[in-house]
Amino acid sequence: MNFKKMMFLMVMMLSTLIVMSSNNWIGMWMGLEINLMSFIPFISEMKNKNSSQAMMIYFLTQSIGSITMMFSIMMNTLIMINSSFTNEWLNILLMTSLLVKLGGAPFHMWLPEMMANLKWDQCFILMTWQKIAPLSIMMNLKPNWFMYTMMTLSTVMGAIGGLNQTSVRKIMAYSSINHLGWMMALMTKQVTWYMYMLMYMMMMIAIWLMFDNIYFMNQFSNSNPSMMEKMMMAISMMSLGGLPPFIGFLPKFMVIQSMMGSNMMCIMMMSFMSLITLFYYLRMISTIMMNYSTMNKWMTKKKNNKLWLILLINISLPVFSILPVF
Repeated sequence: MNFKKMMFLMVMMLSTLIVMSSNNWIGMWMGLEINLMSFIPFISEMKNKNSSQAMMIYFLTQSIGSITMMFSIMMNTLIMINSSFTNEWLNILLMTSLLVKLGGAPFHMWLPEMMANLKWDQCFILMTWQKIAPLSIMMNLKPNWFMYTMMTLSTVMGAIGGLNQTSVRKIMAYSSINHLGWMMALMTKQVTWYMYMLMYMMMMIAIWLMFDNIYFMNQFSNSNPSMMEKMMMAISMMSLGGLPPFIGFLPKFMVIQSMMGSNMMCIMMMSFMSLITLFYYLRMISTIMMNYSTMNKWMTKKKNNKLWLILLINISLPVFSILPVF
């Protein structure tokens, strides 16, 4: 990692902290703009057509979201009609601008197309760190019918969109849209959504380490994994789907527990959509699990500490479940 990349990484982290610590809308908007301009150099690292296309998609969509956000902020003080009407519709407009920036449904089509042109480390930053700043702004908005609708729609589109994909990066993009809906569900109940984000980041670290050179589904069998690597891929995918023995079950359990008293239809729909996402996760690993491995041993002769780290992440459910925040 060179000096320029380190500098932009520090600016990107600092801009997220600016957004989270601001006490006015203009300061939050300014932090989002700094965040946008510091992430673009990571995309344009490789001088080719794919990175240029991804850079332009990201810049244009984020600019549209920023313009909409600035418009809603300025209109909040200028418009001279009934205050209750103003507050509700400007709240919806502000939420729309944040959904454009996050890639939430129905403004999600740019995210899979962009991620198909990125490398895994850039995809990891886009799916995790770049969501923290807009979500922290959304946390300040009052939940209404629009948030519940977009929350349910994100889980539905994230589940259905990944069914006919062969690109692993596009599948992970639709998975990110689905998880975004679950995070928004925690916001409606004013619960700690950042704990969901923390566990989602841990699961994505495991995916990132596992799928380092795998970009399409037919490359799973061509990579000739060992039995241990097969098991880690299966565990990582099942954890991301939310199966109970693994860490991915806990954040979804938090959402179900917080929404159990109200909005039963929403939580039932989200749970059904979670089963669809689990289907295409299992479809990714079913081919390599069924194929006979040419390597009969569980571990290779050289030490592979990466696999033990992935295993440690995915079986850390008991540790997180005893934390006082839950």
